[in-house]
Amino acid sequence: MTTAPATPVRTRFAPSPTGFLHLGGARTALYSWAYARHFGGTFVLRIEDTDVERSTPEAVQAIIDGMQWLGLDHDEGPFYQMQRMDRYREVIGQMLAAGTAYHCYSTPEEVEAMRERFRAAGEKPRYDGTWRPEEGKTLPAIPEGRKPVVRFKNPLDGDVTWNDVVKGPITISNKELDDLVIARTDGTPTYNFCVAVDDWDMRITHVLRGDDHVNNTPRQINILRAIGAPLPEYGHLPMILGSDGQKLSKRHGAVSVMEYPAQGFLPEAMLNYLARLGWSHGDDEVFSMAQFCEWFNLEHLTASAAQFNNEKLAWLNNHWIKQADNARLAGLAKPRMLEAGAQFDGAPELSTVLALFKERANTVNELADAAMLFYRQPQPDAALMTQHFTDAVKPALAQFAERIATVEWTKEAIAAMIKEVLAANGLKMPQIAMPLRLIVTGQLQTPAIDAVLQLFGRDTVAARLAKYL
Repeated sequence: MTTAPATPVRTRFAPSPTGFLHLGGARTALYSWAYARHFGGTFVLRIEDTDVERSTPEAVQAIIDGMQWLGLDHDEGPFYQMQRMDRYREVIGQMLAAGTAYHCYSTPEEVEAMRERFRAAGEKPRYDGTWRPEEGKTLPAIPEGRKPVVRFKNPLDGDVTWNDVVKGPITISNKELDDLVIARTDGTPTYNFCVAVDDWDMRITHVLRGDDHVNNTPRQINILRAIGAPLPEYGHLPMILGSDGQKLSKRHGAVSVMEYPAQGFLPEAMLNYLARLGWSHGDDEVFSMAQFCEWFNLEHLTASAAQFNNEKLAWLNNHWIKQADNARLAGLAKPRMLEAGAQFDGAPELSTVLALFKERANTVNELADAAMLFYRQPQPDAALMTQHFTDAVKPALAQFAERIATVEWTKEAIAAMIKEVLAANGLKMPQIAMPLRLIVTGQLQTPAIDAVLQLFGRDTVAARLAKYL
């Protein structure tokens, strides 16, 4: 049993709206959401939209749509960084006054020249601290008309160490970190500074994110210490790889979460699958989100990269389709079937039809395709009709057609009547089932013929047989 943290749990999902919600982001959101739910805490949605050139309203909507489809409901937010500029400027002003930040008048070209000198000396390229105020140091004269950036006064000595809940203890020397820019010449704050202030203001206790953020963490920790803020716990999740061990990309299939509902996947299947890509509970493979929230902890997150397997996702989707309410499946399948030209007037109830096919369907799209035989006019292949609708079979089919009018229209009664006709004509089941399937549905592959005929209804079956007899 995971011990409850001393303070109320507050987690966040903080995507940058520069594209769709991808699978790695969805997994990060899921883990953050589940950890908050496990402890009855708060899950915050924050949109980190300070990259004005690349952030778009469409991408924001795509992220929110993806979260809604998955059912990862946030308790607070969405908060937008671009709407918090006054707060960031306030904190920068406080840091300048406290001496934990300073104005730097070096141009980008001058900074690049500094970096080049360090490279040439075989050292890590960085800003050299020209404008960093130190006791007894004389700063250069301010060039006329030049606007400064604001830099964070990073500690010169010591290390930044944190116990990463995924990767274990991580230590980075402060010598590896230069004085990063926290506000540009136009006053707009930069990413790492905004994240630190947001996590402070939003009282975030646990930060779960992709391991591409490991290098940002020591910078954010130093800023949080400089402004007197408590530190959250950090956990950096390894990336999700494709089946070939390479970084997940379009060549492996869909990468955007919202491509999956279009392909006929259920959100509970996607959540179930993502949960297992980096976390485990014994050998359990199939579980609901309620069960996952009850089980989820940070101790069983794995530090090794997980591989995305489309076949495994399809297997899970089949499981959840079998569990799903038939009326819900009908609501998902019907728009797809209408696009394919389905005619629902006078046809069997769709939810009842889908119950026939759901055992074998890996996606809602497969389910919709399979059900189409009930909602279009049959067009049996002429060669197949010649093969199966033979002179030897026609008398038996004629008897069957006669008895349609009086037989009780239940699956069991139809099955019994077919057996009687077969016995009377010395035939085997395929000899009558195959032509019946072709005439009534237009195809050879269907579920059990008695179930199919019962669903089509007495009048439809009689009318379609009459065309050929």
